[in-house]
This record gives sequence, C-alpha cells and structure tokens, in this order.
Amino acid sequence: QVQLAESGGGSVQAGGSLRLTCAVSKSTDTNYAMGWFRQAPGTERKFVASVTRSGSITNYADSVKGRFAISRDNAKNTVYLQMNSLKLEDTAVYYCAAGGIMGVTTNRYDYWGQGTQVTVSS
Repeated sequence: QVQLAESGGGSVQAGGSLRLTCAVSKSTDTNYAMGWFRQAPGTERKFVASVTRSGSITNYADSVKGRFAISRDNAKNTVYLQMNSLKLEDTAVYYCAAGGIMGVTTNRYDYWGQGTQVTVSS
C-alpha cells in the first residue's frame, strides 16, 4: 500500500517560485518511479515531470523544461518539484503519482495523491 501526500502549493506572482513536496508512505522498501501531473479546471490531467526509481533520469513536459526540476530523496521517501519562473498558465492542481515505470501518461501510475493547488497571478 502506498499513500502520497502533496504540500507546498499556494499563490504566487508570475515569475516567482514554489517548491512542491510529495511525501510517500509505503509498507515496503520498494522505490517507485514518480511523476508530477497537473490539471487545470475543465482540462485533462497532464504530465509535468517524472523521475526514475533511483533518481538518475528525469523527464519533463516541453512547457516546463528549463523552469521546473524534479528530484527525490529516497532516504526520506520524498519527491520534490521545484518550480521557477512561474507563468499564469502554470495555474493548476498538481498531483504526485507513483508507478512501476516512469511514464508520461496517467495510466503508467498506480498511486495518486490528493493534489495541491498552485495559483499564479499577474
């Protein structure tokens, strides 16, 4: 059983930064590939970033490349999403997800958090 809990969302002005945290609670020592997705009102949940079990490989959506950085600390069972140079279009609910293999689609992930709201204003 795996439980994910996101935190760190909030309101920020365009150009600002936020760091999201995903705390992973699990009953085994298995590490999972982790991803961040986001969903704006009336839209589908979309891929943002992902990282392999070891943290050695990352992948990003084109819209966030160069601005966002995903990382993980397996000793702390925590995944981070550092978001810099935030834009109005980054406004969404951000979800943390865990799965067996790193991927860019929601069906690659088995476990999801409840989400944290990020609002970017001008």
